[in-house]
Amino acid sequence: MANTSSRTLRLLSLLQTRRYWPGSTLAERLDVSVRTLRRDIDRLRELGYPVDAHRGVDGGYQLAAGAALPPLVVDDEEAVALAVGMQAAVNGAVAGIEESAVRALTKVVQVMPPRLRRRVDALRAVTVPAVWSSAASSTAVVDHEVLIAVAQACRDAERLRFDYTARDAEPSRRHVEPHRLVSLGRRWYLVAYDLDRQDWRSFRLDRLTDPRGTGARFRTRELPTADAAEFVRLGLRRQRAGHEVEVLVHAPADAVHAQVGRWATVQRLDDARCLLRMSVDSLDWPLLALGSLGAEFAVHSPPELITQVREWSARFARATERDPVR
Repeated sequence: MANTSSRTLRLLSLLQTRRYWPGSTLAERLDVSVRTLRRDIDRLRELGYPVDAHRGVDGGYQLAAGAALPPLVVDDEEAVALAVGMQAAVNGAVAGIEESAVRALTKVVQVMPPRLRRRVDALRAVTVPAVWSSAASSTAVVDHEVLIAVAQACRDAERLRFDYTARDAEPSRRHVEPHRLVSLGRRWYLVAYDLDRQDWRSFRLDRLTDPRGTGARFRTRELPTADAAEFVRLGLRRQRAGHEVEVLVHAPADAVHAQVGRWATVQRLDDARCLLRMSVDSLDWPLLALGSLGAEFAVHSPPELITQVREWSARFARATERDPVR
């Protein structure tokens, strides 16, 4: 038979998992007599837990609502879930309760065993909060095991493999260097460097399955944006953009990336040339960016950009005439 303290905690845990327990069933689960069960119930009441007793042949017990909140007993997954939820509240996902969430999060993490604290610390260390009023309104369900596995890979700088279903429902297998998790609106995103595509990508975690650590460590690369949250925002804007721009620039990739890499993808071709790609709503911005480079370039796509380059060129040429068109 377990000692009194551990048995009391076990009794409390059982009462929290089911609305009503027959007395005989509860005693059998605890491996005690009905009389001992009654004493344990009285001990819980002394500790502030309101336990209702129902007499009779089918009598039993249930945990009732009280005037004050007594301590709760939660299992491992529930503890991690509580910490994740409170972390989201701390980051401002729920307005007005940030300070309370900080106090609650501190209490939960303080009493966690080291193995659970490491899991929560992994999430806290690699998650970047992002507030965006136009974020998706629908809730995307993420498997907590996926969330934990990806967070640990980010924390440990370990290359990761997983299966992914893209927006067009096309399945693929990815091999990445995970960088950060971003909580945006009601969705989670992984920002990572895709080793097969040789470029940075963001992945929705609700579309990610079977994450597998490879054991291979890596040195963290520099993001093309200020932080991971901005990278996700930029990617979502591109999805809604109306033009896909591709331009050959006669300049070193490093120089082009330093100038406009925050808003574009730059692919090195050789020491003197690179491909610049952008997704935009308006074609004015690519022309401004290209003009700022001070380098020769050739537009590959879209055709509308070629037309706009010609119109701007003609306008600039007229501006140099002695008697411009009035």
